[in-house]
Amino acid sequence: MEILQKIMSGFSLDLGPVKEPLGFIRILEWIFTICAFATTGGYVGSTVVNHNCKGEEITANFGYPFRLQSQSYVIAHCNGTRNVTYLQGDFSSSAEFYVAVGVLGFLYCTFTLILYLGYQQIYRETSRGPTIDLIVTGIFAFLWLVSSSAWGKGLTDVKYATDPERLIFHCLPDVCTTKSHPSMGRLNASVLFGFLNLILWAGNCWFIYKETPFHKPANPPPNAEEGVSTS
Repeated sequence: MEILQKIMSGFSLDLGPVKEPLGFIRILEWIFTICAFATTGGYVGSTVVNHNCKGEEITANFGYPFRLQSQSYVIAHCNGTRNVTYLQGDFSSSAEFYVAVGVLGFLYCTFTLILYLGYQQIYRETSRGPTIDLIVTGIFAFLWLVSSSAWGKGLTDVKYATDPERLIFHCLPDVCTTKSHPSMGRLNASVLFGFLNLILWAGNCWFIYKETPFHKPANPPPNAEEGVSTS
């Protein structure tokens, strides 16, 4: 309780940093980070094929985290028999890694926004705050590069594995025809959000760097008047 009181006593709301690139870009990062993991997590899609012999539809459902080998669908043959078939591929590692980077980035953005707006005097009191912020932001920029690239490749594989033509392959020729492709617009947007985050986080490193002693000399140089010796 005493610690909480100390924390609250040091809180002083100041919206000034929002008007500066440091705070404004952090808000954009917060928004686009939410968009990145929200468009990937919870996704559900389906591939539908018409079975001309039986007059039925063959539907293969799949979704996040894209462990496709656990997603089954039933094919009815013209002789009345049915068999259960599974989609192929496990792309959960790249999808879950991408979502994890997004969630962690969201939490870090939330923490730093509270720090910028409520504890600005503590943030700028020493060089430690901006320096740590620069290092963590740089790490996240690298993670966005890796996770977005991995998920972009994973999404390409998901599209291939869920293509209706691959489902038709398990039917007899001219028995099955494509009815609908899975809607991938949301997942395409997720990859786009990932690379937008890369640009934002990498660009923000410059503005954080300007707050560190690496950019600001610890001891400012003397002014010109002090440098002139008296005659």
